[in-house]
Amino acid sequence: MDRIRIVGGRPLSGTIPISGAKNATLPLMVASLLTEDMLVLDNVPHMTDVVQLQRILGNHGVDVMVNGKRPGDRENQGQTLKLSAARIVDTTAPYELVSKMRASFWVIGPLLARTGEAKVSMPGGCAIGTRPVDLLIMALERLGASIEVDAGYVIARAPKGLRGGEIRFPKVTVGGTHTALMAASLADGATLIENAAREPEVVDLADCLNKMGARITGAGTSRIEVTGVRRLGGARHSVLPDRIETGTYAMAVAMAGGDVLLEGARPELLEAALDVMAQAGVGITATNAGVRVTRNGAGLAPVEVSTAPFPGFPTDLQAQLMALMCCARGTSHITETIFDNRFMHVQELVRLGARIHLDGETAAIEGVDRLRGAPVMATDLRASVSLVIAALAAEGETMVNRVYHLDRGFERLEEKLGRCGAQIERISG
Repeated sequence: MDRIRIVGGRPLSGTIPISGAKNATLPLMVASLLTEDMLVLDNVPHMTDVVQLQRILGNHGVDVMVNGKRPGDRENQGQTLKLSAARIVDTTAPYELVSKMRASFWVIGPLLARTGEAKVSMPGGCAIGTRPVDLLIMALERLGASIEVDAGYVIARAPKGLRGGEIRFPKVTVGGTHTALMAASLADGATLIENAAREPEVVDLADCLNKMGARITGAGTSRIEVTGVRRLGGARHSVLPDRIETGTYAMAVAMAGGDVLLEGARPELLEAALDVMAQAGVGITATNAGVRVTRNGAGLAPVEVSTAPFPGFPTDLQAQLMALMCCARGTSHITETIFDNRFMHVQELVRLGARIHLDGETAAIEGVDRLRGAPVMATDLRASVSLVIAALAAEGETMVNRVYHLDRGFERLEEKLGRCGAQIERISG
């Protein structure tokens, strides 16, 4: 099992290209099930979750062709996927595939909309709380589907097709909004989605679906209207840059010190996070090429943050911010409002010398003068990269174990940091 070895204390300087967003790529890949024509996705990141979803889609009959970078392409341009679901050969998504990644459950919407049936295993693939799928099921029922759960599988049927309806989510759900958008695109009539997720990845999916012939308005607001069409066609779409990767590397620079351009980053996708970093004393400058992050050795100020759905501070940057605040001059408070059980990184940060106290969903982080390297264990995707951030400023060597979590969401992390001066290496086996 791979590990990452980091020797801290070296500032970062240079350019880090920002990859396409994993959280946008996955629903876009699932949308290929909605059409018999080819969907071409550009700027797709090289990540294990993307490869796993290719396997899952292949099980349903989707042919996937992958093109890498060509001579003359910019380094931060990802791969191109060509997905063709000319014929759905299987409407069952089995446990052995779905259990490895939650996002694979989203195939239920397109399969149901296009074929009138779907049998999808209850998902796994994530250690963060329960993250139930009840809101996704509710959305499909509002569109006329009959749903039953049997032996760990959700069995959905709509033999006469889906019909438009009103979906009002009791709480914001990105997965539920993705599912509702895809299913409603082929439903008969109009659908109104209330309390919809406003995340940029939802907007990216809606933009792609509209290119395919869907009729969606209001994406990016809490009220989305979808007028169903009889069929969707092919399209070409470029995945938006990863705002979580952007925030992660921005915090890495803030932790280690230095001056780095996050090439291709779009600051409007994570204004809340960048505002918090500016409050902490980090230099944040938007440029035509991306976002420049600087810290010249000045101390970090503590912050008070609560995670919230977009446009609030993202839960997927909570662990990274906590690592950064371990060295602030004062006590910070971070409240997690989205997921339960998302403080698993705390005990590993404490191994590096952090002072963190938990009170329910709030963590109090008392800044220390220095962290010291130690062996640590990654527990989930975002927690694992928080340990990397802390290690960049720790004295001595830190060994991060179980880094397969990192590979689910970060493309060439050790290479990107290493080219900016970090002493970091992957150790295989």
